[in-house]
Amino acid sequence: MKKPIRKAVFPVAGLGTRFLPATKAMPKEMLTLVDRPLIQHAVDEARAAGIEQFIFVTSRGKGALEDHFDQSNDLRRTLEARGKKHELELLDTTEIDSGQLLFTRQREPRGLGHAVWCARHLIGDEPFAILLADDVILAKTPCLKQMIEAYNEVGGNMVGVVDVPREQTNKYGILDVSSDDGRLAAIKGLVEKPAPDKAPSTLSIIGRYILQPEIFVELGAQGKGAGGEIQLTDSMARLIGKQPFHGLRYEGTRYDCGDKVGFIEANAAFALAHPDMGAKVRAALCNLINK
Repeated sequence: MKKPIRKAVFPVAGLGTRFLPATKAMPKEMLTLVDRPLIQHAVDEARAAGIEQFIFVTSRGKGALEDHFDQSNDLRRTLEARGKKHELELLDTTEIDSGQLLFTRQREPRGLGHAVWCARHLIGDEPFAILLADDVILAKTPCLKQMIEAYNEVGGNMVGVVDVPREQTNKYGILDVSSDDGRLAAIKGLVEKPAPDKAPSTLSIIGRYILQPEIFVELGAQGKGAGGEIQLTDSMARLIGKQPFHGLRYEGTRYDCGDKVGFIEANAAFALAHPDMGAKVRAALCNLINK
């Protein structure tokens, strides 16, 4: 019987140096995508998929991120006194109940694999999801929900995947597949950031994962990979053959908000899709482009 996915890990310990000076005193995950911080987009996606516990792997200087999901009694009382019902509803979307929001520290920047390993005691012996806030996906059905539905079919481990241009394979973890029905690809190997001429495919892992707890045994070896960091992809590769492993071609569009241009593109796309402002934004963008 497949164990349900109840917990999600959010690795948010990065310094966000590509967004300096904006991130000098503010976590990069708090950068606003239209009307919500990047991290809230990830949390909202996890909630929509039925996640019950939200585990943040943080570092120094992430207090604003932690406060965002806490209850703000002063703000709530002010909004109540002023009869701001809509604003109170928005405030509700930012709060996570006590016992559901958990934090652990990554004291040194040693890679994504190490960040996930830091959450091992909070995960315990059950499967879990990982969401990278930099990867934002605009979709009718949230990406993680799509993945959990697929996981309930095949079990094991799963990653969200997308085809990338071959010249960009050295930026991503790339799949080596044994079969592919156009939706689910059975994985027989993973390669972290291969050169284009050595990439086994162009099917790339994006920042969505469902993993079994045995990954922590592999991560515990603390072996260094690409860039001298502890790579999650390397440990996942060692589980292949021992457990089922699939890549899901999700329905939706992924935006790389770890890149300035990608972040601007995501803001435009999400603003255009916003039910309250989409039409006005379209008119404003057309006016700007036609100047």
